[in-house]
Amino acid sequence: MKYSTFSFWFLCKILVSLLSFSIQTSRANPHDNFLQCFSKHINNNNNKSIVKVIHTPNDPSYISVLNSTIQNLRFASPSTPKPLVIITPSNTSHVQACVLCSKKYGLQIRTRSGGHDFEGASYVSKVPFVILDMRNLRSITVDVDTKTAWVEAGATIGELYYRIAEKNGNLSFPAGYCRTVGVGGHFSGGGYGALLRKYGLAADNIIDAHLVNADGEFLDRKSMGEDLFWAIRGGGGASFGIILAWKIRLVAVPSKVTMFSVSKNLEMNETVKIYNKWQNTAYKFDKDLLLFVSFMTINSTDSQGKYKTTIQASFSSIFLGRVESLLILMQKKFPELGIERKDCLEKSWIETVVYFDGFSSGDTPESLLNTTFQQNVFFKVKLDYVKKPVPEVVMVKLLEKLYEEDVGVGFLMMYPYGGKMDEISESAIPFPHRAGFMYKILYLSAWEKEGESEKHMNWVRSAYNFMSPYVSQNPRATYLNYRDLDLGTNNEKGPISYSQASVWGKKYFGMNFKRLVNVKTKVDPNPDSDPSPGPRPAPDLGPPLDPGLDTSSYSNLGLGTWTLTRPRTSDPKPDLASDLDLAPDPDLAPNPGPTPNLGQTPDPVPSLNPSQPQTPAQPSP
Repeated sequence: MKYSTFSFWFLCKILVSLLSFSIQTSRANPHDNFLQCFSKHINNNNNKSIVKVIHTPNDPSYISVLNSTIQNLRFASPSTPKPLVIITPSNTSHVQACVLCSKKYGLQIRTRSGGHDFEGASYVSKVPFVILDMRNLRSITVDVDTKTAWVEAGATIGELYYRIAEKNGNLSFPAGYCRTVGVGGHFSGGGYGALLRKYGLAADNIIDAHLVNADGEFLDRKSMGEDLFWAIRGGGGASFGIILAWKIRLVAVPSKVTMFSVSKNLEMNETVKIYNKWQNTAYKFDKDLLLFVSFMTINSTDSQGKYKTTIQASFSSIFLGRVESLLILMQKKFPELGIERKDCLEKSWIETVVYFDGFSSGDTPESLLNTTFQQNVFFKVKLDYVKKPVPEVVMVKLLEKLYEEDVGVGFLMMYPYGGKMDEISESAIPFPHRAGFMYKILYLSAWEKEGESEKHMNWVRSAYNFMSPYVSQNPRATYLNYRDLDLGTNNEKGPISYSQASVWGKKYFGMNFKRLVNVKTKVDPNPDSDPSPGPRPAPDLGPPLDPGLDTSSYSNLGLGTWTLTRPRTSDPKPDLASDLDLAPDPDLAPNPGPTPNLGQTPDPVPSLNPSQPQTPAQPSP
């Protein structure tokens, strides 16, 4: 049978969490000053690869590097602001030099891992900026005996899956679907995928990390402390530093996995009844079963051969077991779907990963190493969470809204939670959407014609607005890696208060928002005194929600996708210890043994180049 892979198109847009430093300065010609500073810093470390590290607009490599991972054409026009320089570091000292020189000369840093930012924030800013492209830091070291791995931030999900399976086909990691998504941001924003209900998020399975902070210091879990380690796992690691590498806990997968994807072109009432059964059942299935549903319009013909537009429902599943067990389970829990053996495919886990990434059935696991894939489309995404069943009459109206969009352009997807997600505390990591969340709804419009953005974006907003009474409330929750500028931004000029930022901050993080602000305040303190009222601006770790915001006179918290706030001296500081359980997760305790000193790059992340000096040097003038 033929399987539809359009259901996974949007998954190749998983957001890379990003990093942006916003620092005021009155220096003239920051571009030349930065290059001089960076070059001297690298040359002082006897680095011979600087030509391959720096890409300016005068270099032939500049445009190709800039455009290589742009996924959303909304942010690829000639008028889109471009970086003054692109740095492609090949070791930690390059990252440290970029941080220190950007800090000195007032340039914003945008860190790009895979480029899958829904709003283009890894390569766009309204103020002078530098792109720190992590493509050359992509080492992966798998330890089968301890069931752990170190993976550098520039590696992709596809590379990670392949390298794990290369060592042991019964091990994997609970990350996303699209092979070109970078792990640097995907993990730090949460990271969900086919193993969500079995093992939780990617961020739930991180046990150590390496980062460079705003002072250019190299930190690991022990040296950064548990508060900061908590914050970077689901709170947007790029808000607090530049992630260099993650240490992850690998998980078990069976030798054979069963999957199916069946499409239904039924009458509306029948479609909605099946959907209603799904929404009341899918989140309560066994942890080994994931079943999600998507809707889109297609052109078809009726019984008389006349063309018509219909709504197609696609039910897709991954089951961690053999086909016989899946058929028994589906017959017992969801007979209305009518799944038969002919609908199912049995494959190894890595073959399943290849298939759901959109490859044909004949492609091999080596296809996952192809990192050049790009979506040449414009798109807009919004997201909701559902905590109680959506009434059938409401679902009918939502599906009917698909007819308002061009055929095949509008898309709805419902993805179930439950399972392991119900067992993890909402404060275990910054990602708060756990027990009580049944599923999430994704609203997507993807189009190819330039000049139609307003039309299609308005459709997404219309569908989202229609669902307002029927989804999570107070706050209306959303997901960090699905950044949505519509939900709120910082002020384009001047400060934004904690209460203002909370309006949208709590949508992403719930009550964890307060603790994230507190952690930011601790790890990125105002380094200088200033006789004028309020603190002087300090480095802002993380890009603003609205790319290119002026954060003068205020220090903000980026959380990997936007700027949050550090309280001004006139603001009351949140007292978080009294209402939050800050105890570390005992299952994520640091491994015993020697811990690398600050400024050193420990094994097993060889491409961080430990031979290079890692202690931050002062930037050259």
